Amino acid sequence: MSDWDSELLNGESVLFETEKHWASPVADSWKAVLLILGSLVLAWLQTEQTAGVMGFVNRVLSLLEIALMLGGIGWIIYNIVAWSSAEYVLTNRRVLGQEGLLRKRQTDSLLTAISDVRMRVTGLGGMLKYGNIQLLTASGEAGVDNFTTVRNAVDFKKAILEQKIAAESAKAGAPVMAAGPETSGAPATTAAAGSAAQSDAETALNTLNNLHASGAITDDDYNAKKAEVLARI
Repeated sequence: MSDWDSELLNGESVLFETEKHWASPVADSWKAVLLILGSLVLAWLQTEQTAGVMGFVNRVLSLLEIALMLGGIGWIIYNIVAWSSAEYVLTNRRVLGQEGLLRKRQTDSLLTAISDVRMRVTGLGGMLKYGNIQLLTASGEAGVDNFTTVRNAVDFKKAILEQKIAAESAKAGAPVMAAGPETSGAPATTAAAGSAAQSDAETALNTLNNLHASGAITDDDYNAKKAEVLARI
């Protein structure tokens, strides 16, 4: 893992780190393998003739063979290097990610802006413990982040949801001060704080209910977090 200290904000800390699974370069290299197989086919088609039309054809096939072989090998090497440089981080405030090599893609999603976390795990992914993660925000399709072939995707998704619920629960329990002088506005301040806290708690409960209804969290996690939110009211 690389050092994320330079990317962190004041008061921000890393809670969970993961990376692409080793199956990623394998899955991404199937086209490169086809190129290598194509070069082998061209090598098989060539004859020993060096003169005339067949000699010219053999030279063309030889050049194509070399181009396909080098292209396939280079593509595989690129996928391996890109895989080794990809990583994903969950902090107490954001979900960060970086992918790619020549065309590096960096993502930065605030937990408060994430509306849903979706995961797709194939049969092979379930056995090897990897999957695809999709972060949805209120921005719609423009705010979608896709993380593919993520190692320990199930744990990563669970950590994101738990931290999001914890952040919303903390927000629901935070005191809200009303504007105005303390001496003359104390009762109004207390009432406003209580009303805001109740409203935030309702928002957190609605989010919690949606996550539970979609199957994103278990019954035990739902009951525990619900009790925590209600205790703050």
